[in-house]
Amino acid sequence: MTLIETWVQTPLAQAIGWTLVHSLWEGALVALVLVVAFRATSSSRGRYTAACLAMLVMLAGFGFTFARVIPQRNHFAPIADARGALLPAGFDESTRLVQHSAADFLPWLAPFWVVGVAIFHLRSLASWIGARRLRRTGVCLAPDLWRERLDRLRARVRLSRPVTLLESCLAEVPVVIGCVRPAILMPVGLLTGLPAGQIESILLHELAHIRRFDYLVNLLQASVEGFLFYHPAVWWISGLIRAERENCCDDLVVATSGDAHEYAAALAALEQSRWSGREAAPAATGGNLMQRIRRLLNRPEAPRRALTPILSAGILAITAAVVLTAWQQQPQASPPLATPYTKWLNEDVAYIITDQESAAFKRLPTDEEREHFIEQFWLRRDPIPGTPRNEFKEEHYRRIAYANEHYASRIPGWKTDRGRIYIIYGPPDAIESHPSGGGSTIPSEQWRYRRIEGVGANVIMEFVDPTRTGEYRMTRDPSKGPTR
Repeated sequence: MTLIETWVQTPLAQAIGWTLVHSLWEGALVALVLVVAFRATSSSRGRYTAACLAMLVMLAGFGFTFARVIPQRNHFAPIADARGALLPAGFDESTRLVQHSAADFLPWLAPFWVVGVAIFHLRSLASWIGARRLRRTGVCLAPDLWRERLDRLRARVRLSRPVTLLESCLAEVPVVIGCVRPAILMPVGLLTGLPAGQIESILLHELAHIRRFDYLVNLLQASVEGFLFYHPAVWWISGLIRAERENCCDDLVVATSGDAHEYAAALAALEQSRWSGREAAPAATGGNLMQRIRRLLNRPEAPRRALTPILSAGILAITAAVVLTAWQQQPQASPPLATPYTKWLNEDVAYIITDQESAAFKRLPTDEEREHFIEQFWLRRDPIPGTPRNEFKEEHYRRIAYANEHYASRIPGWKTDRGRIYIIYGPPDAIESHPSGGGSTIPSEQWRYRRIEGVGANVIMEFVDPTRTGEYRMTRDPSKGPTR
Protein backbone atom coordinates (compact mmCIF):
# COMPACT_ATOMS: atom_id res chain seq x y z
CA MET A 1 0.00 0.00 0.00
CA THR A 2 1.48 3.36 -1.06
CA LEU A 3 1.67 6.45 1.08
CA ILE A 4 -1.15 8.11 -0.89
CA GLU A 5 -3.40 5.06 -0.51
CA THR A 6 -2.77 5.10 3.22
CA TRP A 7 -3.48 8.80 3.47
CA VAL A 8 -6.76 8.77 1.52
CA GLN A 9 -8.17 6.34 4.10
CA THR A 10 -7.68 8.84 6.93
CA PRO A 11 -10.51 11.05 8.29
CA LEU A 12 -8.59 14.12 7.03
CA ALA A 13 -8.71 13.00 3.38
CA GLN A 14 -12.39 12.05 3.73
CA ALA A 15 -13.16 15.47 5.20
CA ILE A 16 -11.33 17.27 2.38
CA GLY A 17 -13.22 15.23 -0.23
CA TRP A 18 -16.63 16.01 1.26
CA THR A 19 -15.65 19.67 1.70
CA LEU A 20 -14.70 19.94 -1.98
CA VAL A 21 -18.07 18.52 -3.04
CA HIS A 22 -20.08 20.75 -0.73
CA SER A 23 -18.09 23.81 -1.83
CA LEU A 24 -19.37 23.30 -5.39
CA TRP A 25 -23.02 24.03 -4.57
CA GLU A 26 -22.00 26.63 -1.97
CA GLY A 27 -19.97 28.51 -4.57
CA ALA A 28 -22.79 28.25 -7.12
CA LEU A 29 -25.17 29.80 -4.58
CA VAL A 30 -22.74 32.62 -3.80
CA ALA A 31 -22.29 33.34 -7.53
CA LEU A 32 -26.06 33.48 -8.00
CA VAL A 33 -26.39 36.01 -5.17
CA LEU A 34 -23.57 38.05 -6.73
CA VAL A 35 -25.42 38.18 -10.06
CA VAL A 36 -28.44 39.62 -8.27
CA ALA A 37 -26.22 42.17 -6.48
CA PHE A 38 -24.64 43.26 -9.77
CA ARG A 39 -28.03 43.76 -11.35
CA ALA A 40 -29.10 45.87 -8.38
CA THR A 41 -26.20 48.35 -8.56
CA SER A 42 -24.21 50.08 -11.27
CA SER A 43 -21.62 51.61 -8.93
CA SER A 44 -18.12 50.29 -9.54
CA ARG A 45 -17.30 50.60 -5.83
CA GLY A 46 -20.45 48.71 -4.86
CA ARG A 47 -19.78 45.96 -7.39
CA TYR A 48 -16.15 45.68 -6.35
CA THR A 49 -17.14 45.36 -2.70
CA ALA A 50 -19.80 42.77 -3.52
CA ALA A 51 -17.38 40.69 -5.59
CA CYS A 52 -14.70 40.78 -2.87
CA LEU A 53 -17.25 39.76 -0.24
CA ALA A 54 -18.43 36.92 -2.47
CA MET A 55 -14.91 35.54 -2.75
CA LEU A 56 -14.38 35.85 1.01
CA VAL A 57 -17.70 34.08 1.66
CA MET A 58 -16.63 31.22 -0.62
CA LEU A 59 -13.35 30.86 1.29
CA ALA A 60 -15.11 31.11 4.64
CA GLY A 61 -17.69 28.56 3.50
CA PHE A 62 -14.90 26.17 2.56
CA GLY A 63 -13.32 26.55 5.99
CA PHE A 64 -16.63 26.30 7.84
CA THR A 65 -17.64 23.18 5.95
CA PHE A 66 -14.27 21.56 6.60
CA ALA A 67 -14.55 22.40 10.31
CA ARG A 68 -18.02 20.82 10.44
CA VAL A 69 -17.07 17.71 8.46
CA ILE A 70 -13.75 16.78 10.08
CA PRO A 71 -15.17 15.92 13.55
CA GLN A 72 -17.91 13.80 11.96
CA ARG A 73 -15.29 11.69 10.22
CA ASN A 74 -13.40 11.29 13.50
CA HIS A 75 -16.46 10.07 15.37
CA PHE A 76 -17.51 7.49 12.76
CA ALA A 77 -14.67 5.02 12.85
CA PRO A 78 -16.25 2.47 10.47
CA ILE A 79 -16.66 4.15 7.11
CA ALA A 80 -19.97 2.39 6.50
CA ASP A 81 -21.42 4.05 9.59
CA ALA A 82 -20.32 7.45 8.34
CA ARG A 83 -21.98 6.85 5.02
CA GLY A 84 -25.13 5.69 6.70
CA ALA A 85 -25.23 8.75 8.90
CA LEU A 86 -25.35 10.94 5.78
CA LEU A 87 -28.48 9.21 4.46
CA PRO A 88 -31.90 10.49 5.53
CA ALA A 89 -34.41 7.98 6.85
CA GLY A 90 -36.43 6.22 4.17
CA PHE A 91 -33.60 5.70 1.64
CA ASP A 92 -33.48 2.18 0.30
CA GLU A 93 -30.42 -0.04 0.07
CA SER A 94 -29.70 0.81 -3.57
CA THR A 95 -29.42 4.48 -2.65
CA ARG A 96 -27.15 3.49 0.21
CA LEU A 97 -24.87 1.66 -2.28
CA VAL A 98 -24.65 4.77 -4.47
CA GLN A 99 -23.68 6.77 -1.43
CA HIS A 100 -21.17 4.05 -0.56
CA SER A 101 -19.47 4.38 -3.97
CA ALA A 102 -19.33 8.17 -3.71
CA ALA A 103 -17.78 7.99 -0.26
CA ASP A 104 -15.10 5.61 -1.59
CA PHE A 105 -14.22 8.03 -4.40
CA LEU A 106 -14.29 11.38 -2.60
CA PRO A 107 -11.16 10.91 -0.45
CA TRP A 108 -9.13 10.56 -3.65
CA LEU A 109 -9.95 14.15 -4.48
CA ALA A 110 -7.80 15.27 -1.54
CA PRO A 111 -4.33 14.55 -3.01
CA PHE A 112 -5.27 16.17 -6.32
CA TRP A 113 -6.52 19.24 -4.46
CA VAL A 114 -3.31 19.46 -2.41
CA VAL A 115 -1.16 19.24 -5.56
CA GLY A 116 -3.28 21.89 -7.28
CA VAL A 117 -3.04 24.26 -4.31
CA ALA A 118 0.73 23.82 -4.24
CA ILE A 119 1.08 24.52 -7.99
CA PHE A 120 -1.08 27.64 -7.92
CA HIS A 121 0.65 29.06 -4.85
CA LEU A 122 4.07 28.38 -6.34
CA ARG A 123 2.94 30.23 -9.45
CA SER A 124 1.79 33.17 -7.33
CA LEU A 125 5.10 33.15 -5.46
CA ALA A 126 7.04 33.18 -8.73
CA SER A 127 4.90 36.08 -9.96
CA TRP A 128 5.56 38.01 -6.74
CA ILE A 129 9.31 37.37 -6.96
CA GLY A 130 9.29 38.52 -10.59
CA ALA A 131 7.47 41.70 -9.62
CA ARG A 132 9.99 42.43 -6.85
CA ARG A 133 12.86 41.80 -9.24
CA LEU A 134 11.29 44.19 -11.72
CA ARG A 135 11.64 46.99 -9.18
CA ARG A 136 15.37 46.39 -8.69
CA THR A 137 16.53 45.54 -12.21
CA GLY A 138 16.90 47.94 -15.12
CA VAL A 139 15.37 50.95 -13.35
CA CYS A 140 16.38 54.55 -12.77
CA LEU A 141 14.75 57.53 -11.11
CA ALA A 142 12.36 59.51 -13.28
CA PRO A 143 13.24 63.13 -14.12
CA ASP A 144 12.81 65.64 -11.29
CA LEU A 145 10.02 67.38 -13.20
CA TRP A 146 7.81 64.29 -13.17
CA ARG A 147 8.65 63.38 -9.59
CA GLU A 148 7.50 66.84 -8.54
CA ARG A 149 4.32 66.44 -10.57
CA LEU A 150 3.74 63.06 -8.94
CA ASP A 151 3.96 64.69 -5.50
CA ARG A 152 1.34 67.25 -6.54
CA LEU A 153 -0.90 64.52 -7.89
CA ARG A 154 -0.41 62.55 -4.67
CA ALA A 155 -1.68 65.55 -2.72
CA ARG A 156 -4.72 65.83 -5.01
CA VAL A 157 -5.79 62.26 -4.28
CA ARG A 158 -4.97 62.70 -0.55
CA LEU A 159 -2.31 60.01 -0.48
CA SER A 160 0.11 60.54 2.42
CA ARG A 161 2.48 57.65 1.72
CA PRO A 162 5.59 58.50 -0.31
CA VAL A 163 5.67 56.99 -3.78
CA THR A 164 8.78 56.42 -5.88
CA LEU A 165 8.59 57.11 -9.62
CA LEU A 166 10.99 54.98 -11.67
CA GLU A 167 11.67 54.43 -15.34
CA SER A 168 12.13 50.78 -16.29
CA CYS A 169 13.56 49.19 -19.38
CA LEU A 170 11.75 45.92 -18.56
CA ALA A 171 8.21 47.14 -17.84
CA GLU A 172 6.04 47.37 -20.92
CA VAL A 173 3.27 49.46 -19.35
CA PRO A 174 2.95 51.56 -16.18
CA VAL A 175 2.72 49.31 -13.14
CA VAL A 176 2.62 49.57 -9.34
CA ILE A 177 5.08 47.48 -7.30
CA GLY A 178 4.94 47.15 -3.53
CA CYS A 179 2.55 48.09 -0.75
CA VAL A 180 4.63 49.39 2.18
CA ARG A 181 7.05 51.30 -0.05
CA PRO A 182 5.13 51.55 -3.32
CA ALA A 183 6.80 52.44 -6.59
CA ILE A 184 5.37 53.28 -10.00
CA LEU A 185 7.37 51.87 -12.91
CA MET A 186 7.04 53.71 -16.21
CA PRO A 187 8.43 52.23 -19.44
CA VAL A 188 11.49 54.06 -20.70
CA GLY A 189 10.45 56.79 -23.12
CA LEU A 190 6.78 56.88 -22.09
CA LEU A 191 7.18 60.11 -20.07
CA THR A 192 8.34 61.87 -23.24
CA GLY A 193 6.28 59.90 -25.73
CA LEU A 194 2.79 60.98 -24.61
CA PRO A 195 1.23 64.40 -23.93
CA ALA A 196 1.67 65.63 -20.36
CA GLY A 197 -2.06 65.49 -19.66
CA GLN A 198 -2.23 61.82 -20.61
CA ILE A 199 0.82 60.99 -18.49
CA GLU A 200 -0.81 62.68 -15.49
CA SER A 201 -3.98 60.64 -16.04
CA ILE A 202 -1.94 57.43 -16.07
CA LEU A 203 -0.11 58.45 -12.88
CA LEU A 204 -3.43 59.23 -11.20
CA HIS A 205 -4.62 55.74 -12.07
CA GLU A 206 -1.55 54.17 -10.48
CA LEU A 207 -1.89 56.40 -7.41
CA ALA A 208 -5.48 55.19 -7.10
CA HIS A 209 -4.20 51.61 -6.95
CA ILE A 210 -1.79 52.61 -4.17
CA ARG A 211 -4.42 54.53 -2.22
CA ARG A 212 -6.77 51.54 -2.34
CA PHE A 213 -4.03 48.99 -1.34
CA ASP A 214 -4.77 47.06 -4.52
CA TYR A 215 -1.31 45.49 -4.58
CA LEU A 216 -1.99 43.77 -1.25
CA VAL A 217 -5.58 42.88 -2.17
CA ASN A 218 -4.34 41.36 -5.42
CA LEU A 219 -1.92 39.11 -3.54
CA LEU A 220 -4.70 37.96 -1.19
CA GLN A 221 -6.97 37.39 -4.16
CA ALA A 222 -4.35 35.18 -5.82
CA SER A 223 -4.08 33.21 -2.57
CA VAL A 224 -7.84 32.52 -2.51
CA GLU A 225 -7.70 31.51 -6.18
CA GLY A 226 -5.01 29.00 -5.24
CA PHE A 227 -7.16 27.36 -2.55
CA LEU A 228 -10.35 27.26 -4.67
CA PHE A 229 -8.72 26.78 -8.07
CA TYR A 230 -11.10 23.94 -9.03
CA HIS A 231 -14.25 26.05 -8.87
CA PRO A 232 -15.30 27.94 -12.05
CA ALA A 233 -17.27 30.48 -10.01
CA VAL A 234 -14.05 31.54 -8.27
CA TRP A 235 -12.37 32.47 -11.56
CA TRP A 236 -15.51 34.25 -12.73
CA ILE A 237 -15.72 36.27 -9.51
CA SER A 238 -11.98 36.96 -9.65
CA GLY A 239 -12.37 38.36 -13.16
CA LEU A 240 -15.16 40.64 -11.94
CA ILE A 241 -12.96 41.87 -9.08
CA ARG A 242 -10.13 42.77 -11.44
CA ALA A 243 -12.49 44.51 -13.87
CA GLU A 244 -14.28 46.53 -11.19
CA ARG A 245 -10.95 47.37 -9.51
CA GLU A 246 -9.82 49.06 -12.70
CA ASN A 247 -13.20 50.79 -13.02
CA CYS A 248 -12.86 52.18 -9.49
CA CYS A 249 -9.44 53.60 -10.31
CA ASP A 250 -10.76 55.00 -13.60
CA ASP A 251 -13.57 56.75 -11.72
CA LEU A 252 -11.08 58.31 -9.32
CA VAL A 253 -8.98 59.59 -12.23
CA VAL A 254 -12.00 61.17 -13.91
CA ALA A 255 -13.22 62.66 -10.61
CA THR A 256 -9.78 64.18 -10.01
CA SER A 257 -8.90 65.38 -13.50
CA GLY A 258 -12.43 66.00 -14.78
CA ASP A 259 -11.52 64.97 -18.35
CA ALA A 260 -12.76 61.50 -19.27
CA HIS A 261 -11.86 61.89 -22.95
CA GLU A 262 -8.24 62.77 -22.16
CA TYR A 263 -7.95 59.73 -19.94
CA ALA A 264 -9.60 57.49 -22.55
CA ALA A 265 -7.03 58.76 -25.06
CA ALA A 266 -4.25 57.82 -22.64
CA LEU A 267 -5.63 54.29 -22.30
CA ALA A 268 -5.90 53.97 -26.07
CA ALA A 269 -2.26 55.05 -26.42
CA LEU A 270 -1.24 52.24 -24.06
CA GLU A 271 -3.21 49.59 -25.94
CA GLN A 272 -0.21 48.51 -27.99
CA SER A 273 1.85 47.67 -24.91
CA ARG A 274 -0.58 45.61 -22.89
CA TRP A 275 1.16 43.56 -20.22
CA SER A 276 -0.41 40.36 -18.90
CA GLY A 277 2.41 38.32 -17.47
CA ARG A 278 2.67 39.72 -13.91
CA GLU A 279 -0.50 39.24 -11.90
CA ALA A 280 1.15 40.43 -8.66
CA ALA A 281 1.37 44.01 -9.96
CA PRO A 282 -1.70 46.13 -10.85
CA ALA A 283 -1.16 48.00 -14.11
CA ALA A 284 -2.89 50.78 -16.04
CA THR A 285 -3.87 48.38 -18.81
CA GLY A 286 -5.52 45.82 -16.52
CA GLY A 287 -8.98 44.48 -17.23
CA ASN A 288 -10.69 44.69 -20.61
CA LEU A 289 -9.19 47.88 -21.99
CA MET A 290 -11.79 48.49 -24.71
CA GLN A 291 -14.66 48.00 -22.22
CA ARG A 292 -13.04 50.56 -19.93
CA ILE A 293 -12.67 53.06 -22.76
CA ARG A 294 -16.31 52.59 -23.79
CA ARG A 295 -17.38 53.01 -20.18
CA LEU A 296 -15.41 56.27 -19.85
CA LEU A 297 -17.01 57.57 -23.05
CA ASN A 298 -20.49 56.43 -21.93
CA ARG A 299 -20.73 53.86 -24.70
CA PRO A 300 -21.31 50.57 -22.86
CA GLU A 301 -21.23 47.25 -24.66
CA ALA A 302 -24.27 45.08 -25.02
CA PRO A 303 -24.82 42.95 -21.89
CA ARG A 304 -22.86 39.74 -21.89
CA ARG A 305 -24.04 36.39 -20.66
CA ALA A 306 -23.10 36.25 -16.98
CA LEU A 307 -24.83 33.03 -15.94
CA THR A 308 -22.54 30.60 -17.74
CA PRO A 309 -20.08 30.19 -14.83
CA ILE A 310 -23.02 29.69 -12.44
CA LEU A 311 -24.60 27.06 -14.67
CA SER A 312 -21.25 25.30 -14.86
CA ALA A 313 -21.01 25.34 -11.07
CA GLY A 314 -24.57 23.99 -10.80
CA ILE A 315 -23.76 21.10 -13.10
CA LEU A 316 -20.69 20.35 -11.06
CA ALA A 317 -22.77 20.39 -7.86
CA ILE A 318 -25.24 17.90 -9.33
CA THR A 319 -22.65 15.51 -10.77
CA ALA A 320 -20.11 16.05 -7.92
CA ALA A 321 -17.26 16.11 -10.49
CA VAL A 322 -14.06 18.11 -10.28
CA VAL A 323 -13.63 20.74 -12.99
CA LEU A 324 -10.77 19.77 -15.32
CA THR A 325 -11.12 22.47 -17.94
CA ALA A 326 -12.45 26.03 -17.75
CA TRP A 327 -15.07 27.22 -20.17
CA GLN A 328 -14.02 30.36 -22.05
CA GLN A 329 -16.24 32.55 -24.15
CA GLN A 330 -14.99 32.70 -27.73
CA PRO A 331 -14.20 36.20 -28.88
CA GLN A 332 -16.51 37.49 -31.54
CA ALA A 333 -14.93 38.58 -34.77
CA SER A 334 -15.08 42.28 -35.44
CA PRO A 335 -17.13 43.38 -38.46
CA PRO A 336 -15.13 44.05 -41.64
CA LEU A 337 -13.87 47.58 -42.06
CA ALA A 338 -15.81 49.80 -44.41
CA THR A 339 -14.55 52.47 -46.80
CA PRO A 340 -12.87 54.93 -46.16
CA TYR A 341 -11.24 53.07 -43.28
CA THR A 342 -10.15 50.21 -45.54
CA LYS A 343 -8.42 52.73 -47.83
CA TRP A 344 -6.75 54.44 -44.87
CA LEU A 345 -5.43 51.15 -43.50
CA ASN A 346 -4.48 49.37 -46.72
CA GLU A 347 -3.33 52.35 -48.77
CA ASP A 348 -2.68 55.57 -46.88
CA VAL A 349 -0.61 54.11 -44.04
CA ALA A 350 0.17 50.67 -45.44
CA TYR A 351 3.93 51.24 -45.23
CA ILE A 352 4.17 53.01 -41.86
CA ILE A 353 1.61 51.32 -39.61
CA THR A 354 2.91 48.57 -37.32
CA ASP A 355 1.41 45.09 -37.18
CA GLN A 356 0.20 45.73 -33.64
CA GLU A 357 -1.48 48.99 -34.63
CA SER A 358 -3.12 47.33 -37.64
CA ALA A 359 -4.49 44.49 -35.53
CA ALA A 360 -5.80 46.92 -32.90
CA PHE A 361 -7.48 49.07 -35.57
CA LYS A 362 -9.22 46.06 -37.12
CA ARG A 363 -10.68 45.13 -33.71
CA LEU A 364 -12.42 48.49 -33.25
CA PRO A 365 -16.20 48.03 -33.64
CA THR A 366 -17.42 51.62 -34.22
CA ASP A 367 -16.54 54.45 -36.58
CA GLU A 368 -16.12 56.84 -33.63
CA GLU A 369 -13.38 54.66 -32.16
CA ARG A 370 -11.70 54.34 -35.56
CA GLU A 371 -11.71 58.10 -36.00
CA HIS A 372 -10.17 58.50 -32.55
CA PHE A 373 -7.55 55.86 -33.34
CA ILE A 374 -6.59 57.64 -36.58
CA GLU A 375 -6.28 60.94 -34.74
CA GLN A 376 -4.02 59.39 -32.11
CA PHE A 377 -2.02 57.58 -34.82
CA TRP A 378 -0.94 60.87 -36.37
CA LEU A 379 -0.45 62.60 -33.01
CA ARG A 380 2.03 59.92 -31.95
CA ARG A 381 4.12 60.74 -35.02
CA ASP A 382 3.85 64.52 -34.84
CA PRO A 383 7.41 65.87 -34.48
CA ILE A 384 6.16 69.08 -32.82
CA PRO A 385 3.13 68.20 -30.66
CA GLY A 386 0.78 70.96 -29.64
CA THR A 387 1.01 72.93 -32.89
CA PRO A 388 -1.80 73.30 -35.45
CA ARG A 389 0.23 71.55 -38.16
CA ASN A 390 1.31 67.95 -38.19
CA GLU A 391 4.44 68.04 -40.32
CA PHE A 392 4.78 64.26 -40.45
CA LYS A 393 1.25 63.78 -41.77
CA GLU A 394 1.62 66.55 -44.37
CA GLU A 395 4.93 65.15 -45.62
CA HIS A 396 3.55 61.62 -45.75
CA TYR A 397 0.58 62.57 -47.96
CA ARG A 398 2.85 64.74 -50.12
CA ARG A 399 5.01 61.69 -50.78
CA ILE A 400 1.96 59.60 -51.69
CA ALA A 401 0.80 62.27 -54.14
CA TYR A 402 4.27 62.52 -55.67
CA ALA A 403 4.53 58.73 -56.04
CA ASN A 404 1.14 58.54 -57.73
CA GLU A 405 2.07 61.33 -60.13
CA HIS A 406 5.58 60.20 -61.12
CA TYR A 407 5.76 56.42 -60.68
CA ALA A 408 2.37 55.14 -61.82
CA SER A 409 2.33 52.52 -64.57
CA ARG A 410 -0.19 49.74 -64.86
CA ILE A 411 -0.66 50.08 -61.12
CA PRO A 412 -0.95 53.20 -58.92
CA GLY A 413 2.33 54.88 -58.10
CA TRP A 414 2.11 54.20 -54.36
CA LYS A 415 2.03 50.46 -55.06
CA THR A 416 5.22 50.41 -57.14
CA ASP A 417 8.63 49.68 -55.67
CA ARG A 418 9.85 53.21 -56.36
CA GLY A 419 6.69 54.64 -54.81
CA ARG A 420 7.06 52.48 -51.73
CA ILE A 421 10.69 53.47 -51.16
CA TYR A 422 9.87 57.13 -51.78
CA ILE A 423 6.99 57.06 -49.27
CA ILE A 424 9.03 55.30 -46.59
CA TYR A 425 12.41 57.07 -46.95
CA GLY A 426 11.58 60.25 -48.84
CA PRO A 427 13.36 61.67 -51.90
CA PRO A 428 16.86 60.26 -52.52
CA ASP A 429 19.95 62.48 -52.33
CA ALA A 430 20.99 61.49 -55.86
CA ILE A 431 19.42 59.62 -58.80
CA GLU A 432 21.27 57.99 -61.68
CA SER A 433 18.66 57.26 -64.36
CA HIS A 434 18.90 55.32 -67.64
CA PRO A 435 15.30 55.38 -68.92
CA SER A 436 16.03 54.21 -72.45
CA GLY A 437 18.48 51.48 -71.58
CA GLY A 438 20.28 51.17 -74.88
CA GLY A 439 21.11 48.07 -76.86
CA SER A 440 20.65 45.07 -74.68
CA THR A 441 20.58 47.14 -71.51
CA ILE A 442 17.22 47.41 -69.80
CA PRO A 443 15.95 50.72 -68.35
CA SER A 444 17.22 51.25 -64.80
CA GLU A 445 17.59 53.74 -61.97
CA GLN A 446 19.90 53.95 -58.99
CA TRP A 447 18.86 55.90 -55.93
CA ARG A 448 21.46 56.97 -53.39
CA TYR A 449 20.72 57.99 -49.80
CA ARG A 450 23.54 59.49 -47.76
CA ARG A 451 22.08 57.95 -44.61
CA ILE A 452 18.95 56.01 -43.64
CA GLU A 453 18.26 55.66 -39.94
CA GLY A 454 18.29 52.02 -38.96
CA VAL A 455 19.71 50.94 -42.34
CA GLY A 456 23.10 52.58 -42.75
CA ALA A 457 25.12 55.15 -44.65
CA ASN A 458 25.61 55.55 -48.41
CA VAL A 459 22.67 53.25 -49.20
CA ILE A 460 22.07 52.52 -52.88
CA MET A 461 18.86 51.04 -54.27
CA GLU A 462 18.55 49.87 -57.85
CA PHE A 463 15.35 49.62 -59.90
CA VAL A 464 15.02 47.97 -63.32
CA ASP A 465 12.25 47.82 -65.93
CA PRO A 466 12.71 44.47 -67.70
CA THR A 467 9.27 44.63 -69.33
CA ARG A 468 9.78 48.24 -70.53
CA THR A 469 6.31 49.15 -69.28
CA GLY A 470 7.45 51.84 -66.85
CA GLU A 471 7.03 49.57 -63.80
CA TYR A 472 10.46 49.52 -62.22
CA ARG A 473 11.28 46.64 -59.90
CA MET A 474 13.74 46.97 -57.03
CA THR A 475 16.81 44.72 -57.15
CA ARG A 476 18.54 45.89 -53.94
CA ASP A 477 16.73 45.65 -50.63
CA PRO A 478 17.52 48.57 -48.28
CA SER A 479 16.82 46.39 -45.24
CA LYS A 480 20.04 44.48 -46.00
CA GLY A 481 22.05 47.47 -44.76
CA PRO A 482 24.68 49.60 -46.48
CA THR A 483 25.83 48.49 -49.90
CA ARG A 484 29.29 50.04 -49.69
